Amino acid sequence: MEFEVIFVDLYKQILIEALSNEKVQVTFPNLSIDAKEIVEGVCYQALKKIKTILDDPSLEDEDCFQKIEEIVCTFEE
Repeated sequence: MEFEVIFVDLYKQILIEALSNEKVQVTFPNLSIDAKEIVEGVCYQALKKIKTILDDPSLEDEDCFQKIEEIVCTFEE
């Protein structure tokens, strides 16, 4: 078992060294939108949730702690 672990580590080390200077290109041939559209879509959804939180009349505490907490949770999502 220990020999296998050493072999796997050596194998990984050889591959890392051999590939470390190679250019990497990742493609998603079936993806119909680009990265910018994906990020903008996620950001837009987060902003919509934040707007809903801000417009929620049930969150009217004086220091707006609840609203801030909900916004922070949305950003963390």
